[in-house]
Amino acid sequence: MKRWHLFTSFCMALALLAGCATLDEKQRAWIFQPSDRSWSGGTAAAVGMDDVWIDFTSAASNQPVRLHGLWLASDAPEAAQAPILLYLHGARYNVTGSAPRMRRMQELGFSVLAIDYRGFGKSTNELPSEKSAYEDARAAWNWLAQKYPGRPRYIFGHSLGGPIAIHLATEVADERGTIVEGTFTSIADVVGSSPQWGWMPVSLLITQRFEAVRKVDKIGSPLLVVHGGEDRLILPDLGRKLYNAAAQPKLFMLVEGGSHHDTNIVGQPQYRQALTQLFDLK
Repeated sequence: MKRWHLFTSFCMALALLAGCATLDEKQRAWIFQPSDRSWSGGTAAAVGMDDVWIDFTSAASNQPVRLHGLWLASDAPEAAQAPILLYLHGARYNVTGSAPRMRRMQELGFSVLAIDYRGFGKSTNELPSEKSAYEDARAAWNWLAQKYPGRPRYIFGHSLGGPIAIHLATEVADERGTIVEGTFTSIADVVGSSPQWGWMPVSLLITQRFEAVRKVDKIGSPLLVVHGGEDRLILPDLGRKLYNAAAQPKLFMLVEGGSHHDTNIVGQPQYRQALTQLFDLK
């Protein structure tokens, strides 16, 4: 939680020393940590994946935006009919860092598209925000609908990608299901769960709120909430609180021994069972 501690104290200092615009920019930089960084395991796992480019005009700025993504087609015998998963990653690493999770979701029967938000990797180089990330996710969803009409589509969000996935699921009506892993109820709750800073009244200073807990009950499809029992970055209680706020049908999957980074692999057998139980995917 060290980065969140620094983020909180930094924001409080900025509230006293700087204007709201600067405070907002600093929060966006600390929350997203946008970069083109990956790691060796991600780079190796991404070999053989196809590059995807999604071009659209931002409704907020009226400026052109280009998103880079990776596409991993299902290797099942009937791959052309396989369900499609839109993968929304968390902070810090670019889309290549998510390649191992993409491959594990492919093993569960999906074709997978993962995208970089603005500011990450090869996507348009601008500081991302909560609103721009929502817009980027919607653009990718629309691209999939045009590219693969008639295919069942699902939404997946890991960590910071969780609130983005939940927001998207409340905006569209053609998703078959939503999966979030290692995610949270709101940025304020993440900061508030810190033993060092949780007592401080920082909520009013947060501009990038990602209040998934206020939206999750409006999802119109089944929701799978996954959390690692040993996740120390985003505490399992926040995943459980998010699940409790959601409407049925829903399922909470606690992966014993799973951390913020390896729940997806530790919980692979549980994933398979949950996908069958909640989404009727074989």
